Amino acid sequence: MTTTTNTPASSGPSSGSLIAELFIDGRWRAGSEGATFPVIDPSDGSTIASFAIASREDCLEAVEAAAGAQASWAATAPRQRSELLRAAYEVLTDEVELFAEIMIRENGKSYADAIGEANYAKEFFRWFAEEAVRIPGEYRLSPGGDKRIVVDRKPIGVSLLITPWNFPAAMATRKLAPALAAGCTVILKPARETPLTAAYVVDVLRRVGFPEGVVNLVTPERTGPIVAEMLAHPAVRKLSFTGSTEVGRELLHACADTVVSASMELGGNAPVIVLPGADLDLTVRESLLAKMRNGGSACTAANRFYVHSSLHDEFVERMAKELRSLRVGPGLDHANQLGSLVSVRERDKVAALVDSAVQDGATIVQGGHSSESGAFYDATLVAGVRHGSDITENEIFGPVTAVVRFDDVDEAVWMANDTIFGLMAYVFGEEREAIAVAGRLEAGMVAINRGVVSDPAAPFGGVKQSGLGREGSSEGILEFLEEKYIALTA
Repeated sequence: MTTTTNTPASSGPSSGSLIAELFIDGRWRAGSEGATFPVIDPSDGSTIASFAIASREDCLEAVEAAAGAQASWAATAPRQRSELLRAAYEVLTDEVELFAEIMIRENGKSYADAIGEANYAKEFFRWFAEEAVRIPGEYRLSPGGDKRIVVDRKPIGVSLLITPWNFPAAMATRKLAPALAAGCTVILKPARETPLTAAYVVDVLRRVGFPEGVVNLVTPERTGPIVAEMLAHPAVRKLSFTGSTEVGRELLHACADTVVSASMELGGNAPVIVLPGADLDLTVRESLLAKMRNGGSACTAANRFYVHSSLHDEFVERMAKELRSLRVGPGLDHANQLGSLVSVRERDKVAALVDSAVQDGATIVQGGHSSESGAFYDATLVAGVRHGSDITENEIFGPVTAVVRFDDVDEAVWMANDTIFGLMAYVFGEEREAIAVAGRLEAGMVAINRGVVSDPAAPFGGVKQSGLGREGSSEGILEFLEEKYIALTA
């Protein structure tokens, strides 16, 4: 049976150390209307902070602050921007345990997931500290020989960054770091469920010396209308959003009115294809990473497992055994391997998908139970899943492995591509065949015989309705730069 424990190993940071205010023009402050919203620990439902609600006026003030700082920040030497980002990396390295514990408390992550994200998140500051001093340009003679073509890259300008609750640290740093490295001022709007992590990161940037107005943080309650008004402000030239495809579509409509450049990392529905001849020891080990990283609440999480008939039964048996052994409970107890979901509502959405699969003929092999208290859900495996059922068409975003049997590889590739999404895919099998299958998959990223691909040095993004643009790598900073062509006499 899955073990559940509610005994924390440590009390974590005190509520007094958690920043729960807006950050506008270089200072922490309450919202202009004095209202707050509760930040909940999903492992027990307790309120750990009351965070300031940003009014419409607060949000527009943050835009004005960013606009006022834009020219001077763009003119700041790349080396100086680089050194500030590197200093932020050093602070986060020194405070990595605090960084992780804030995430555990407001997000419900296991300690392993939280410390993993903290270490991953801080690497974006180190990576883009290095990219800040390597912004490329071009200088060449035109083919006609009549001019010299000079291509320069300039900061795009004030940037609105909107991040989700599932990776509150990494999604913030993956946007903040390239924007700041490029010379853009920013307004960060974190998810309502996880604002404390974002506030901590912003305070680190304040502490290392980022100038007033360069970094701002707001948490509006009427998100849609206020974000639309911010995007309509003539100073805002960039939106970088990570979240659902549904919200992404609405934001693209809002960007169209003022032709704001938009980068979008949207929903996923990652298939896993287990080919005949795959090494099952490796496949199960890496599949656990692909499925259970962050408790399955990841856009890159393995969502649909298409397993060849020759391996299906053994794969299901082995995977169920591994899932059964996971210890479930609050992340402050470091022995727990699976934390809670971010809210009871999210847990119930996951449970509803499992129930729907069972009604459609699938069988629960392992798990399938919600906790009586807290937002916990068992590590679950359902077999006999029908391709085209709700659980294969919707992003599960929880610790549920859904297995579909296949006989023909072409059919497996078709099923994998039979979705509006195209962020991530996984292939397990003999390397040559796996590479051939990977080339046929409609996804921005494909992992072959491994369960994790994310790296600040690699381009992250999807195709189809999973997004626009790329984050990380050298491409990440280009999202915040615009090309300027200057013609010189030859």
